[in-house]
Amino acid sequence: MDRRKALKNMGVALGYTVATPTLLSIMQSCKREPSFDWQPDFFSQEEGRALTQLVDIILPETDTPSASDVQVHLFIDRFASEVMASEQQSFWKMVTKVFMDKAITSANKETNEELSGEELEAVLARSLAYTPEEKEEYDTLIENYMVNLQEGNMGSLGDDAATYAFATNLRGITIWGYKTSEYVGEKVLPYLPVPGGYEACGDINELTGGKVWSPNR
Repeated sequence: MDRRKALKNMGVALGYTVATPTLLSIMQSCKREPSFDWQPDFFSQEEGRALTQLVDIILPETDTPSASDVQVHLFIDRFASEVMASEQQSFWKMVTKVFMDKAITSANKETNEELSGEELEAVLARSLAYTPEEKEEYDTLIENYMVNLQEGNMGSLGDDAATYAFATNLRGITIWGYKTSEYVGEKVLPYLPVPGGYEACGDINELTGGKVWSPNR
């Protein structure tokens, strides 16, 4: 893979690829830890509180549980702490701080703790609503930032590019963590603990009711 493309992917997608035993270990540890008394490992206490609100903004409760109900916020914190490379961790901390600072300023508040879900949602929505041209520009800036970081040089990234990176990363890892959770993987998505016969081709509506297979399959 092209080096610059790999670095760009590391910055934008934060490397949502990990060996299955490691992933299962993280998910199991999240199941054992009660979220009502959660002490983040990677994020600050205030950031953890905001993260819990943000994942539920992205995936609220409907006829299925919300993201925090299946402890996606714990998963993200544990994944950042235990799996991300040091460059990814530095990047994630930086864009998180920029996003939170922008939310505080936009809401005319003093701390993260004062932010309401509506105020966080407003900043998240704006950070995901850039034009395709702006997103392409920000992707290039992020790529260059990650190249410098990989080479040991601390560059700078504008606030708009940083909040775009935070929002895009958070949305992606929230959806990934949700689909990987035990409840969603076994109760919501089509799940076969013991695979049956192999069908090379078939209508997805007939096979699974139009749903993708569970990643826990």
